[in-house]
Amino acid sequence: MSGFMLIQAVVIGGVVAFSAWQVFSKLLPQTSRHLLAGISAALDRPDRSAAMRRLGRWLQPAEAKAGGCGSGDGCGSCGGCAPAKPVADGTDQRPLHFRSRQ
Repeated sequence: MSGFMLIQAVVIGGVVAFSAWQVFSKLLPQTSRHLLAGISAALDRPDRSAAMRRLGRWLQPAEAKAGGCGSGDGCGSCGGCAPAKPVADGTDQRPLHFRSRQ
């Protein structure tokens, strides 16, 4: 394998991996955030090197950096900052209307 073919394989592999991660994060956003938070927490430990800790803080999801909803720091358990869920009393149900194809 020549040097050019090796570089070509690395570049194509990087583009495919990046594209796969983008699709994964668009289709499964909560799962990708949890996965990214787990990897970030594993890298950002006191016994790790400074470069690994920096990489862990860089990979940390934006919600966890801000400490807001979805950060996993306990926020959201009281429901104080989330919008109120509508009460399902059955009065706002709409009947289904089926139409034949024309």
